[in-house]
Amino acid sequence: MTAPAQLAFVWHQHQPYYPDDVARENPMPWVRLHCTKDYLGMALHIKEVPEFRCAINLVPSLLVQINQYVEGRSDRHLDVSKMPADGLGAGDAAYLMDNFFMANAETMVRPHARYRELHELRGFGRSSAEDAARRFTERDVRDLQIWSNLTWVHELVFERDDDLREFREKGRHWTESEKEWFFKRQRELVAEVIPIHKELSEGGQVDLTTTPMYHPILPLLWNKESAHEAMPGCPLPQYLERYEEDAREQIRRGVEYHTEQFGAPPAGMWPSEGSVSQAILAEIAAAGVPWIATDEEILAHSTNGLVSRDGRGHLKNPDKLFRPWDLNATLPNGEPLRAVFRDHAMSDGIGFNYQRMDPHAAAHDLLGKVDGIRRAVEEANGGRPALVPVVLDGENCWEYYPDGGVGFLRTLYRECVAHSTINPVRVSDHIKENPPTDRVDRLFAGSWINHDFYIWIGHKEDRDGWDRLHETREYLKAAEAEDADPEAVKKAWEELYIAEGSDWFWWYGDDRSSGQDDLFDDLFRRHLRNVYKLLGGDPPANLDVPITNAEPKQTHTLPTGFVSATPNGRPTYFEWVSAGKYAPGNDRGTMAIVTDGLIQEALFGFDLTPGTVEDGGGRFCLRVDTNDRAADDLAGLDALRVRFQDPEGVEIRVTDLGDGTPVAKVIRGGKAVKSADPRVGLDRIFELTVPLADLGVEPGDPVHFAVEAVRGESSEDRAPREGSIRLECPNADFERERWQA
Repeated sequence: MTAPAQLAFVWHQHQPYYPDDVARENPMPWVRLHCTKDYLGMALHIKEVPEFRCAINLVPSLLVQINQYVEGRSDRHLDVSKMPADGLGAGDAAYLMDNFFMANAETMVRPHARYRELHELRGFGRSSAEDAARRFTERDVRDLQIWSNLTWVHELVFERDDDLREFREKGRHWTESEKEWFFKRQRELVAEVIPIHKELSEGGQVDLTTTPMYHPILPLLWNKESAHEAMPGCPLPQYLERYEEDAREQIRRGVEYHTEQFGAPPAGMWPSEGSVSQAILAEIAAAGVPWIATDEEILAHSTNGLVSRDGRGHLKNPDKLFRPWDLNATLPNGEPLRAVFRDHAMSDGIGFNYQRMDPHAAAHDLLGKVDGIRRAVEEANGGRPALVPVVLDGENCWEYYPDGGVGFLRTLYRECVAHSTINPVRVSDHIKENPPTDRVDRLFAGSWINHDFYIWIGHKEDRDGWDRLHETREYLKAAEAEDADPEAVKKAWEELYIAEGSDWFWWYGDDRSSGQDDLFDDLFRRHLRNVYKLLGGDPPANLDVPITNAEPKQTHTLPTGFVSATPNGRPTYFEWVSAGKYAPGNDRGTMAIVTDGLIQEALFGFDLTPGTVEDGGGRFCLRVDTNDRAADDLAGLDALRVRFQDPEGVEIRVTDLGDGTPVAKVIRGGKAVKSADPRVGLDRIFELTVPLADLGVEPGDPVHFAVEAVRGESSEDRAPREGSIRLECPNADFERERWQA
């Protein structure tokens, strides 16, 4: 019997520093809301299974804000939440209408009858905030104030708190005194977060790790030209000066604040965004950090492809990935700095795929993959246990799980500790018991996303941001040299360090959107303006000009004309030239997926040519392109399913994908429509046409759908990965009207 596989979770808990300490304002509620849901809930899950071991990474900028809430500081959302329901001014009421439904509608709004009712009353897409506010009664306002906070309380909290559970069960028509009680309880829940993590650490269940203070991209602070290692042709900002002392200070401050909060130094470090370079390792090691984690592609590029994946995701030399490595840097105690490299396929599975599976099946699927790794590497490992690092965001993915991830995590943790060939471990324990036997002489410069820094320096908006940062930093250095007030200089540096955080740059560019990109842009520039204000200067005019192009970033295009597809599985350009298009990107702005899915592109539209109109009103048309030949790539699936939100309860299910003669059925209300006439072509591409009458769709009706690839109980891929493709069935005059517009 070989040694059990060692499953090492690292849950990354992170928020940027939102408050404007100069203006004493905080426009964002995310630290507070994630506290009562994810930070507390994730800790309760671990505490529930005393034998479970893992690591939790707590970013210092998050910890600072948690302490501020415990001390009584507020945010704009909380201020409006606490206002008497009959005392909101017009601006506050509009803010309420625009910002109090900021939750996943499918999992956090619609399951709660009253919150769903309020969402429908709001009438998004039909009413302005001002018009909607006039429809809300005093009771409606108060219920919305509570529900927008209550939906962000973790289910395990309700399980242990009878009073809070009874409060939620009431559901509506709360009083002002009940509202006051709830917000007092919310603050008490926030106050539990840091102590429960300290308890788990001291009890030996959790490695508590850290990140540089305000979550900067360290390699870019150290040397912006490090971006060229992975992207040789990438344009760079105008100013290329290095901020080595800033990187050093961000590391020092992060370690220091962590030690102050938990009474012990961090067990390890997740460098912000898993971003590393050889140049920064000596500084991390000098701070006494024993190990770091980053992505498997960094190891691949640091070892000239010794570890790599082929086009189907199969690993070359998996035994080399599933072990710790020594790095070329030395700690003060003489030990080498160590590294573990995350399996990004399993990490992405939790973040993006398992939400669509039965939670118990999903947990067993992950454990099955870990056991498969154990078997794959047992001979090459020479008796050493395989270390399987799974590292991902521990806060944002759970709102996409129907039950907040409770069923998945409970099953995973309980089954993991009872498994005969898998042990959950802390990374520090594994390294102590199994010191590395391999060394990376030079660590490749890159991040956990595509082993490069494109997200943070690859767009013009990013580079403009770096240049504004540099100009402000130069002003600060000049003021410091001229003996400005030391206290003002200290506060100004704090504002600059905040502006160096990765999150402001995350939302620049056209590849992801928070829905509040303009607010993130304003916060970034506000921190820079504060440097000038603290030092008695006037901020330059360019800091009043938005950097971001805050146009909403669309996940798909819409059809520009009719489609005339013949479903034979052979790509014909002119058939699909007018179709709408979805290509996988980062539909979920707060998280990024780095593994390729089956579906590379989906094209869609309608055929309302005169012939099809005469035949009964036209057809819905869909094309799916995969990585290679669709007939081969889809052969192992049990089904390709087209699920409609509108029309509700309708599905097209395509089976027998490996038989050469796929079968398509239209299902409405849970029953197959016997008279339906869907047609499928499967060869180089997948093509499907379905009469609109079979779907119950007429011109002018909304058509909202998603395509899902299903194998057994597993959802292999989905397009789009979140939400649905949303369009409207056109009428027969669509093309003529479009050309006349």
